[in-house]
Amino acid sequence: MKETIKKFFNEKNRRVIRRNLNLLKSLTHWNNLDEIGRIYETDKIIGHYYTQHYDSHFKKMRYKKINLLEIGVGGYKNPKSGGDSLRMWKTYFPFAQIFGIDIYDKKPLEEKRIKIFQGSQIDFKFLDDVCKSAKSFDIIIDDGSHINEHVIETFKILFPKLNNGGIYVIEDTQTSYWKEFGGTSKDLKNEKTMMNFFKHLTDGLNHQEFQIANYEPGYFDKKIISIHFYHNLIFIYKGDNNELSNVLG
Repeated sequence: MKETIKKFFNEKNRRVIRRNLNLLKSLTHWNNLDEIGRIYETDKIIGHYYTQHYDSHFKKMRYKKINLLEIGVGGYKNPKSGGDSLRMWKTYFPFAQIFGIDIYDKKPLEEKRIKIFQGSQIDFKFLDDVCKSAKSFDIIIDDGSHINEHVIETFKILFPKLNNGGIYVIEDTQTSYWKEFGGTSKDLKNEKTMMNFFKHLTDGLNHQEFQIANYEPGYFDKKIISIHFYHNLIFIYKGDNNELSNVLG
């Protein structure tokens, strides 16, 4: 009898039971992303204060059939560790398909409506294959390496693949000021940091007002319609930035 019980409560079954219990608990807080995040113990609410902003920006998409991609599954090298925020998103978006990518193998964390790919966030072919597999994305969240160069390169690759009306999110932008991640706290105008890269893009929102003869707007000028900065967090909205100047013509 003891052996039967022990066999039933093996590691795999314990994970399934824990996930089902968390799902049941989350249903009692179905309209509170902060509480859903705490139930799944994601650092988006434990350690950071991201969920309040996510709820504000994502609630209009909540009951739509969207595809969400999160870069960085968590848990480092342990294939059975991580996935907390993927499960949070699965609960928050009941009709969504949730995708994750990580440099380490996280396949054991897959479940219904959650698919995980292994690869680098700056590998163009890998990212292209992920996009082809999912067909399209409405939300992309970069919670990956947090290395400034990686964040910028990944954005350049993936933002063009985001659907119009979609939202691209950068987490943990504090590394823009940390030397070990390619940032700096001394040269706050350094063009290689993610904060300066994204701050520079804000000018493109107003490219219709530029007094530059024959100015040709670039892709980001034409496809970014708003950028929202918070503590360690950025939201970039994609659409057609074609609102004409009310003065220049």
